[in-house]
Amino acid sequence: MFVRPLIFAGALGAACGLLLGCGSSAPGPAATRTASPAAAAHAAGNGKFSHPLAVNNPMFPLAVGTQFIYEGKIVQDGESKPHGVTFTVTDVSKVVDGVQTVVAWDRDFLEGRLQEQELAFFAQDDRGNVWNFGEYPEEYENGKFTGAPSTWIRGTGGAYGGIHMLSQPRAGMKYREGLVPAIEFDDVSVVARTGQQACLAGTCYKQVLVVDETSPNNPTSGHQIKYYSPPTGLIQVGARGGDSQEFLTLTSIRHLGQAEMAKIRTEVMAMDQRAYEIKVYRTTQPAQPRTS
Repeated sequence: MFVRPLIFAGALGAACGLLLGCGSSAPGPAATRTASPAAAAHAAGNGKFSHPLAVNNPMFPLAVGTQFIYEGKIVQDGESKPHGVTFTVTDVSKVVDGVQTVVAWDRDFLEGRLQEQELAFFAQDDRGNVWNFGEYPEEYENGKFTGAPSTWIRGTGGAYGGIHMLSQPRAGMKYREGLVPAIEFDDVSVVARTGQQACLAGTCYKQVLVVDETSPNNPTSGHQIKYYSPPTGLIQVGARGGDSQEFLTLTSIRHLGQAEMAKIRTEVMAMDQRAYEIKVYRTTQPAQPRTS
């Protein structure tokens, strides 16, 4: 998943039904209690997507034609390699599990070569929470496509798509971003800090949100630390522990014109067609250009 690719008092109470723990990051009964995905989704208002394509959560805004460029490195076995990610909000949408979703195109480069590109599906509920609806990640080796074994679609094969960004994050809130037993994917996030400040690549950000993300099914992966700032979204990725560490910083934001968007749309639609080779993807309708 990308950089693995951001509130009102009434929404907090509802969201706590989805959370693994609310109000404190300290371990204890409240922090370790886990609701079933179905019960959690219902409590968080899941299913109420009146305008799902209007993803305007200030910590994770998805405006069509916006392209975020991140640069950094991956450190593994003491060796550091240049790493970059280009994340584009496309003008394509796709119905997943009965909800129309925004299609994002994420391209991951290692030492200048394409390592992975993925279609990621997001939608915002009526309370302002942004949800994960699935991913189709193509893997490449020496420039050649090798497959997409980590594909998952919400509501298919036991896959649960959780919250990607809360509408009103508060320190200590713990929530699940996704749970897909078939591919051993389980991402759990904790709101570590809010209201921070950071200066990166010549730009200073205020009201920075810090999220600590872990994968309980893969303890060797360590912690991925993500930094978000309104109204930009994700501004930095760091790491703590783990056998492979990723470090990225937002270096530029582009607003693409019609010609560039047309080329991207062609690439994305082609990926969507290739994805039907994967069984779980066949439950979805073909992606379509957005009309608004």
